[in-house]
Amino acid sequence: MESGPYYKQRSWQLSAGFLAVVAVVGGVVTLLSGPDTTAAHANAAATGGPLAGPSAKDGRPRGCRTDDSAGTVLPTKAPEDVGWRTLGVARVPVSVSAGPTRIQGPLWWCYAHTPTGAALAAHIIPSQMSGSDWHTVTEQQVVPGRGRDMFAFQRATVQSTDTQSSGTAVASYVGFSVSSYTAKAATVRLLLKSAQGYAATDISLRWSGGDWKVEADDNGSLHSPVSAVQSTNGFILWGV
Repeated sequence: MESGPYYKQRSWQLSAGFLAVVAVVGGVVTLLSGPDTTAAHANAAATGGPLAGPSAKDGRPRGCRTDDSAGTVLPTKAPEDVGWRTLGVARVPVSVSAGPTRIQGPLWWCYAHTPTGAALAAHIIPSQMSGSDWHTVTEQQVVPGRGRDMFAFQRATVQSTDTQSSGTAVASYVGFSVSSYTAKAATVRLLLKSAQGYAATDISLRWSGGDWKVEADDNGSLHSPVSAVQSTNGFILWGV
């Protein structure tokens, strides 16, 4: 059992920014202990942004339009228009139809109000938390409340990593499943793969302010504990 405040324990530091999920699975430490060199982000108030302003008449953030025709039907395959982009130290899936359809600075936003839209948000939003703009993303793309406050408090103690170190082997996103879905909330299970095998973790999301946002646990975690899985059965694979 580790001693000392939980937010200074090595186990928390390896899970603070979700790229730590990659670190746990791949055995690579990408976030180092010590205060964040951009601590000013953690202490400053949110300074507005596309998800903080007034919504359009349809309740979506201004400038956000998506194809929501799939409704609540759970996906059986990955979207055909998926592509991959580098985000900080990760490679994440993006989709013209499911989102994010808008990228403004550190904010990747405007996801389809569908299970697939929730799945894309579950990949991307937590992956942004390893970089120096984590506070902006937290303020606008994590559901307000005790969990968000606890995450921000803990995250401020961890050094940011904006780019992947050359030659560093990390886990990758290889699939997902939508465990539960309503128009107001979703749970997405992410499948990761590294040299050690497969692992999975759950992300909870809520439809808030006209877009999908991650809902942190009361303890400040943005994802469930990572667990090893023996096969890809039950997951929709990205084909990468």
